[in-house]
Amino acid sequence: MGFYTAGAMFEILSQQLEKIFKRLKGKGRVTERDIDQTLRELRVVLLEADVNLKVVKSFTEMVKTRAIGQEVLESLTPAQQVIKIVKEELTKILGEEEVELRLSPTPPTTLLLIGLQGSGKTTTCAKLAHRFKAKGHSPLLVAADTKRPAAQEQLKILGSSMGIKTIFAHQDEDPKALILRIKELAIKESYEPIIVDTAGRLHIDQELMQELKIMKEAIATGEVILVLDAMTGQDAVNIAQTFNQELGFDGSILTKLDGDARGGAALSLRMVTQRPIKFVGTGEKVTDLELFYPERIASRILGMGDLLTLIERVQEKADLEEAKRAQQKLLKDEFDLEDFLKEIKRIKGMGSLDELMKMIPGIGKGLPQFETRDLSRTEAIINSMTPPERHTPRIINGSRRRRIAQGSGTSVREVNLLLAQFEEIKRLMKKMRKGRFGLMGQRFFI
Repeated sequence: MGFYTAGAMFEILSQQLEKIFKRLKGKGRVTERDIDQTLRELRVVLLEADVNLKVVKSFTEMVKTRAIGQEVLESLTPAQQVIKIVKEELTKILGEEEVELRLSPTPPTTLLLIGLQGSGKTTTCAKLAHRFKAKGHSPLLVAADTKRPAAQEQLKILGSSMGIKTIFAHQDEDPKALILRIKELAIKESYEPIIVDTAGRLHIDQELMQELKIMKEAIATGEVILVLDAMTGQDAVNIAQTFNQELGFDGSILTKLDGDARGGAALSLRMVTQRPIKFVGTGEKVTDLELFYPERIASRILGMGDLLTLIERVQEKADLEEAKRAQQKLLKDEFDLEDFLKEIKRIKGMGSLDELMKMIPGIGKGLPQFETRDLSRTEAIINSMTPPERHTPRIINGSRRRRIAQGSGTSVREVNLLLAQFEEIKRLMKKMRKGRFGLMGQRFFI
């Protein structure tokens, strides 16, 4: 499921774009000069976000071609039309459609993960294996990096933790012989797919490329996936160009997107290489690998929220019977802090509450700020309340708040903040359920 929980992801870019479009929205009528000014500002912001220069030029030219015309200048809501155009062009840059990994109709499929040392290749192999196992497949991990025994051991540990078999390459084993050996084993023991963690270097050299070319030729059915560190920005794009020219690859996976506040690599990669971004890594756990949805990313960058991915993740984590009970309590206005505590425990693995709120179009920005690290403190506060206090929060007066704060190791201010947040969340959830979001709101709670 695609759910981009990273707090820093595109944060700087998103904030700057919000300022640009806020000024544009303040104009009742938009002129060609206004559009030129907006595009100049947009160009600067994208370049500061480390987006490739050619991509910036192409993007702004496409936006200008569409924006200076009847579609915008004669529109009743010209600013909104410009933003709509920007979103559509951003989506094109990012790839328009999500692209999954392809499994061969004649297994085994071999997924060859390539990239420089430190890009997150080994962890990404484990994440892919987890994803395939969760879908009912029997993946096989291959630790082919004989130059880094620590990487082999890391992959074995990750594989063992998930109950997934890991095969080691022999020291000085011929790359072709390795691929043939593991394919034979996969056929014999019905493994599908084979996920190969190849050797990396600190830089691209001929020895590395020759080894990868031999392996690529030997896999026959499968894909070559380039793993890149999103935080390196334009360097990641340059590395991708070189790999594409020297070897060729079918798609990329951007790791460490949770730390990428600018977004230059994501916004440049697809257009520069003409290869899709297939997944993004959003954390260190094996579950932190998300399918890359171009349109949803464009929405997030422009501050439009992303309700679809929020619904998907909520449904993925939900206990259906428990969700139905919570839904009924909301309808009867009986949802209390005991129920809220259950929801917190469920949500803890989904990212910060602040991020969840931001996923809801037009709602998240007005709410109090939440932090994932505060969830444990929130649990402690609720656990320090008596059953009547959890059921009827309005009875919590000053002395009760002091007692709760002391019992939870927090402050009265934190207790006050929690109670205010709880009431705000109740209001939001009721609004979603009672019609503002129509069927979307209903799906959220099912």
